[in-house]
Amino acid sequence: MTAAELLRRLFPAGCEVRREGDLLLGTGTAAAGPVAVIGIDGGAEVGVEGALRLARAVLEVVREHPGRPILTLVDSRGQRMSKRDEVLGLNGYLGHLAACVELARRSGHRILALVHGEAVSGSYLPLGMMADDIHAVEGARLGVMALPAMAQVTKIPLARLEALSRENPVLAPGLEPFLRIGAVASVWRAPLDAALAEALARPALPDGRAALGRERGGRLRAELVARRVRDEDADGP
Repeated sequence: MTAAELLRRLFPAGCEVRREGDLLLGTGTAAAGPVAVIGIDGGAEVGVEGALRLARAVLEVVREHPGRPILTLVDSRGQRMSKRDEVLGLNGYLGHLAACVELARRSGHRILALVHGEAVSGSYLPLGMMADDIHAVEGARLGVMALPAMAQVTKIPLARLEALSRENPVLAPGLEPFLRIGAVASVWRAPLDAALAEALARPALPDGRAALGRERGGRLRAELVARRVRDEDADGP
């Protein structure tokens, strides 16, 4: 599905979303009113300039449209792996984008992420996983790291990682494993405008992804460990 078709289905009442290179920026009209749209399209890799432009777009919504919901659209292969971006400190720019998203949340903006293509690694973390709720359209492709790359980093044989990924969804790429571990709340099917309206109507709740992963059988201990850490921290020294 092209970005233009996706936007038509999400906002049949109309939208004014412009393309700046591989970025999507603008506003759509949902059932409950205007929604800010900030996204990446075409499987683009996000470099320093892209991260800064996305962060600026988030801050513009916070400054100019207090309380307006934000829908982030994600179709990205990850961060741009160039020497120039690494030397300039791309991790810091992506961290700045994440901080801007958190500022928007603390300023009262409801933030939804919708994966409509690829969602991999560095660019997905600040624009996707920082959202209140993460959703995906059918056919979306998600992954933290490709298994061959993971094998190089961890020095674990690829065959062993492939076997582990079949047993443990935490290691497996794809939409279904991300659903099982609670990292994706739901898959949106037609009509997409109704799915968007339903998601916006639900109140924003504390992060429940670990609990959702336990319920779906994909992360059996994450919620327990997090609760123990919180309890011990509350006790203090």
